[in-house]
Amino acid sequence: MRDMNRSVLLVIAALAAFGSTSSFAQKKDKKVNPAMAEVEDVAGLPRVLLIGDSISIGYTVPVRKLLEGKANVHRPLVNCGPSTKGLADLDQWLNTGGAGKKWDVIHFNWGLHDLKYMGPKGRNLADPEESSSQQQVPPAEYEKNLRILAGKLQATGAKVVWRNTTPVPPGAKGRVVGDSVKYNEIAEKVMKELKIPTNDLFTISKQRMAEMMRPANVHFTPEGNDILAAEVVAAILPLLSE
Repeated sequence: MRDMNRSVLLVIAALAAFGSTSSFAQKKDKKVNPAMAEVEDVAGLPRVLLIGDSISIGYTVPVRKLLEGKANVHRPLVNCGPSTKGLADLDQWLNTGGAGKKWDVIHFNWGLHDLKYMGPKGRNLADPEESSSQQQVPPAEYEKNLRILAGKLQATGAKVVWRNTTPVPPGAKGRVVGDSVKYNEIAEKVMKELKIPTNDLFTISKQRMAEMMRPANVHFTPEGNDILAAEVVAAILPLLSE
């Protein structure tokens, strides 16, 4: 009996060790999104910073490819989330790629995370119809936050471009169709007052939604990301040549 118990224990130990090794291998093999790779500056090229949520993560790599040899394109190595996250972390993000280095162009957005609905205890993407749900950053707070953030970006001395918020398609969870328009109207007011140009990705995404966006999802297909990237580069290139 003692020998049998010992054999069982050895089997359990072996299985545990295998599970641990397998888990380690899975973690080791997990691929890092290339958009989140640190960029080593090429000397002599201007520096561009892309700030935004997962929509900007989607177009980061194609923007880098299109601007290869023309600019060093960086982004914070995180999803920049709502404007409240921007207020908390912007100073850190401005040091992306090396503290104290200047930026030539900053292309930025907050919006899709601000307008999404949250439930009690931070439940993400809650049903907007539920009485306990509320937008993560209500419109009045969003306007206040944008003024602060845009002002801080202007203070860097970089040429600053606002990228408006892309559409919420029908069926997208935790958001309301049409809220992008409401938040974009707030942002347009702020950017006009601060004399910051707007890169209008909302319109092209709305007009070509079936071609560019995933069904019932705020995110874009690879082809859609390429189209967005071309628009982003078109907004940035003239500023690099000034």
